[in-house]
Amino acid sequence: MLNTGSSSLKYELIDLDGGARRVGVVDEVTDQEAAISTVIDELGAASVDVVGHRVVHGGTSFTAPTLLDEAAVAELRRLVPLAPLHLPANLAAIDAARRRWPDVPHVAVFDTAFHRTVPAAAHRYAVPRAWYEEHGVRRYGFHGTSVAYVSARAAEVLARPLGDLDLIVAHLGNGASITAVHHGASIDTSMGLSPLEGLVMGTRSGDVDPTVLGHVAAATGRPIDDVLEELSTASGLLGLCGASDMRVVTERAGDGDDDAALAMDVVVHRLRRYVGAFLAVLGRCDALVFTAGIGEHSAVIRRRVCAGLEGLGIAVDGDRNRRAEPIISPDTSPTAVLVVPTDEAAEIAGQAAALLAAHSPPPPGDQP
Repeated sequence: MLNTGSSSLKYELIDLDGGARRVGVVDEVTDQEAAISTVIDELGAASVDVVGHRVVHGGTSFTAPTLLDEAAVAELRRLVPLAPLHLPANLAAIDAARRRWPDVPHVAVFDTAFHRTVPAAAHRYAVPRAWYEEHGVRRYGFHGTSVAYVSARAAEVLARPLGDLDLIVAHLGNGASITAVHHGASIDTSMGLSPLEGLVMGTRSGDVDPTVLGHVAAATGRPIDDVLEELSTASGLLGLCGASDMRVVTERAGDGDDDAALAMDVVVHRLRRYVGAFLAVLGRCDALVFTAGIGEHSAVIRRRVCAGLEGLGIAVDGDRNRRAEPIISPDTSPTAVLVVPTDEAAEIAGQAAALLAAHSPPPPGDQP
């Protein structure tokens, strides 16, 4: 599995049968060809049956795992304007990996694909129709591989079929999103055309009035593109208190830093607003699920998000929360609150292997 960032390349070699895994990262990547060569050198003689690529944006063209042939790659290039910060790096790694592993199937797994089921009432913006039809302006959603994996694991924790459950999944890391999952399908999510919309994140603002862009550009004499860049790279926790790591922010808030305390207040308020909104969207909720770095490790954030929501059926048990048990809600709570570690690499590997199996001819003995 290859996970390409703007300046790093993470990889995992996963044996889906035996469970063995090898994990590595190539930092400070400026040349994807060289980075892939490093991965191959580090893997040595290891056998590779399929390469799964995490691809951030599939638009409406890719709503399921896809074998990467020339036509698929060409379509991905056409979609670059939808994710100009992410897709070029994804494509560079795909090109390099296909050259270095020419006889191995390559499969793209898309962060947006899980949200293909979000209905038009939730994915359409109230903008001119031409923006939607000609430029693809709509809500796409992200973190889909994580939400898919975590939803399935949540069903296992609850010992109930996923198809019977209504879940709110909060993927809280440096990038953060929250998704309403009805019977295994995404029906609303906080991220939009890009990963900028929604929750407060490490360096991203999340929801903001669009007129802020024009206001700041006019006030400072700077191009709107520069202001937009700051919404992605200099806002969120970093903009509020000067630190983008929630662990640092939490420590500083505990030491009496007013800016850090405010940053945590803003993060929690935004999260609670979305939890309430998605409770209304779903109509009921079997479990609120926390995952990813902050969701899995910050007992403070989990406690503060759920505090005062007892009237909505959501509560946490203090001891269970501190221990980050799989179920941190009281046994009597009508809505379970879960802590479920995510594993996007396993989800990508599983989807890639399943697609490969579906496209492989059956063994001779199994043919009709």
